[in-house]
Amino acid sequence: MIREGTVVKAYGGHYYVASDKEIHDCSLRGRFRLEKKQVLVGDRVTFRLQKDGRGVIEEVHPRSTVLVRPPVANVDRALIVFAVKDPDPNTFLLDRFLIQAEYAGVGPAICFNKVDLGAKLIQDMIQTYRQAGYPVVCTSVLDGSGLDELRSLLQGHITVLAGPSGVGKSSLLNALVPGLNLKTGEISRKLGRGRHTTRHVELLRLPGGGLVADTPGFSSLYLPEMKREELGELYPDFVARRAGCRFTSCLHFQEPDCAVKKAVKEGEISVFRYENYLQLLQEVMERERRY
Repeated sequence: MIREGTVVKAYGGHYYVASDKEIHDCSLRGRFRLEKKQVLVGDRVTFRLQKDGRGVIEEVHPRSTVLVRPPVANVDRALIVFAVKDPDPNTFLLDRFLIQAEYAGVGPAICFNKVDLGAKLIQDMIQTYRQAGYPVVCTSVLDGSGLDELRSLLQGHITVLAGPSGVGKSSLLNALVPGLNLKTGEISRKLGRGRHTTRHVELLRLPGGGLVADTPGFSSLYLPEMKREELGELYPDFVARRAGCRFTSCLHFQEPDCAVKKAVKEGEISVFRYENYLQLLQEVMERERRY
């Protein structure tokens, strides 16, 4: 019997494929090893179900995205989590995560967690990112606020979480996936170093539909290798205005008649977001000069 499904876990030569609300233990056809083809968690596959209930993967479907960390295919949503307070949100770090997601071809969404500590503290920030074009949800695991909205946002997607430590990623996963019971801070500890970096990514089923990786994605230290002209293309609020710039290759930096700088001056793009962009642009240009 031929079926299709999604690889949700891979370990020791076993590939666990979710199909029709069941999970099947599958192995690979020998040609995969001969051709040195890698099957990743998140891959859509065709498999042949055998009489003993096990399966054999026959085909891996084309991937829409591939992440290196964590190694997951077909991720289409990056939920970038920051806390309202404890720790205070860092917009430069947030923009850095947004750039990584956009560059990887993964649709970013922002979650401001711990709103029970006072969402009014960052109302301007929330409004800034919504106006920039990002989906933004505000949550509290303590009182349950925003969790239904978050479930709807993740429904039908393969999601990876990103964000600094202490913002409540483990608590959110516990709230979204019944019976998971991750210890607080466990996600961050799983990153480790040295021999601890080898671990097995698993996609967890969300009750409302969709899958979420049990390990965080992206790094706060990483900036994708790109040309200076590419950076502005990763800002949806800049892209929406680039047609108004005098130069088609405008960096929105020192050029005259720049529609982005005009939007900043008129309050349509926040000053802090533009300043973050300039800081990242300097980083990209410095790397260009080094290499």
